[in-house]
Amino acid sequence: MTLLKSHTRTRAQESTGAIERMYITMRHLFNRGYYKPMGVSGATLRESLLILRPEIYGSIAEEKIELQGLLYVMDRLPYGIEECRYINLTSDEGYKDSHFKPIVPLKRRRNCYRIDDEQMNIEVTRGRSEIYDVLTHLTFLYIESHKIMKQILISDEGAVVRDWTKLEAAVLKKGKLTKEEKEIALTHTANFLGRTFEEVSTVFPQFSCKEDENRFLKIIYYLGKGALEEILNDEKRIITFSPVLRERLGHHIHGERWAMKIKRTLDEKGLLDRPIHIISANMHSVMNTLFADKALIKDAKEHSKMELYESLSNSKNSKQRETVLKYALKHGMTYIEDTSGANINVQIFDTNKLDKNSYISENEGVEEDLKPVIVVMDYAFGEQAYETMDELLKPYGKEKDNFFLNVVSVSIMGKAGILEGGKGDIMIPSAHVFEGTADNYPFKNKLKKSMFDDDDIKVCTGTMISVLGTSLQNRDVLRFFHRSTWNVIGLEMEGAHYQKAIQAAAKIRGSISSKVKVMYAYYASDNPLETGSTLASGGLGTSGVKPTYLITEKMLNQILGASKK
Repeated sequence: MTLLKSHTRTRAQESTGAIERMYITMRHLFNRGYYKPMGVSGATLRESLLILRPEIYGSIAEEKIELQGLLYVMDRLPYGIEECRYINLTSDEGYKDSHFKPIVPLKRRRNCYRIDDEQMNIEVTRGRSEIYDVLTHLTFLYIESHKIMKQILISDEGAVVRDWTKLEAAVLKKGKLTKEEKEIALTHTANFLGRTFEEVSTVFPQFSCKEDENRFLKIIYYLGKGALEEILNDEKRIITFSPVLRERLGHHIHGERWAMKIKRTLDEKGLLDRPIHIISANMHSVMNTLFADKALIKDAKEHSKMELYESLSNSKNSKQRETVLKYALKHGMTYIEDTSGANINVQIFDTNKLDKNSYISENEGVEEDLKPVIVVMDYAFGEQAYETMDELLKPYGKEKDNFFLNVVSVSIMGKAGILEGGKGDIMIPSAHVFEGTADNYPFKNKLKKSMFDDDDIKVCTGTMISVLGTSLQNRDVLRFFHRSTWNVIGLEMEGAHYQKAIQAAAKIRGSISSKVKVMYAYYASDNPLETGSTLASGGLGTSGVKPTYLITEKMLNQILGASKK
């Protein structure tokens, strides 16, 4: 008799399946127009997230409340959202011209509006990735709220534990809590959260904000209250998608406006005919690399370049940063603050106006009409990278004729999760693989590992995986990618989308030269395979300064060295 081999699914396969179900479900719910996260319509999302158990959400599948995951989520959602029963995702529909005051989450560039006591509107202008981001975080939030409810509800009649009534009294008290009252409230909160007093006391100030010092207590109370009302009074929380958002999504409305303003500015300044180099990066590293030592002469003499950059990265040195900005604006930089809704600001550097003794020594001797123009765009978000780059690389409609931009290079620098190193290390990719598909984008990267040999920093090379959402990754999936023949060294959200737009423009549409150079480099913000090293464990701090500026310098050397040839 022949025995058939049992094919048990691995955790990586289960997790991959859960991710796929989540995205299919979210698209279905979006097309439907509304759903109840803790009702039948939200069941698939909840179940998939619990199967997946993403590293960023920690103990989501356990009974105890996940504090670091909660902090991560609340930093990316608008202040006061825990109080709202109705969450409405909208397009840019004119709220900025109303009496509603925009609420911008601490770590997400999106406008939100508190419509009334029960409703929060979240403006989505960055594509599907933003919708996935919001829905995933809200699903986590509501799962945690029901975990709180199960700890405080004694009976089906609505009786609650004494700890809950004490927290309620503290949250609803008018005026400021004394230190004693705060510690009493934290003691009762710790009891039903299944956490120690030390744990809640440590996390308490991390939730505090200018609007409310006691925000942590308020979040726990309103999350529990919302779950109680769902169970006792059948007042389900509801997420809706506005008809305008459903109609506009995928039509590049914001990206087209954004790109057109950049091209119009280049035209007005007489820069359209010049060689153009595009860099997707932050709004400080290129500017500081070009101008910091000239704007801050005294500081530059007393400190090394890297010490100067670290000083500028310190939030307390706003006066120094302002000095560099003013100097840059006088010496060839143009700043375009985005008003299109894309939430991507832009800097344009005319290297013809730089000081002769500036960083760009290679630029000397180059004819003025061949001196490069550098366009630095702030980070895009997920699929928005395709929309913005696709629109930027299109010809500029000028006097009924299409004017093709002379794009010489496109460089992408960003933060990414690393799978074979630690925070602050550098990744030089040779290809991007798009998660959940067979799509892969190999390319010739003009940045090389050898360029960093003298910089005393760890650099690894290989494939990057462009994930659908960084908050959905777990160790099982990441270990599979890392150990398989894909040779994945890290994960991020935009690379495949950028490369798809670049390849289409260069090889299919003919919008730019097929010889366009590409440079990709990432610095590690976290290692999701290591306990305590995920994004929820905190930011990079000053450890991100060195890799950021090293990558910036290598990119500028390539850009400006090429202009001389």
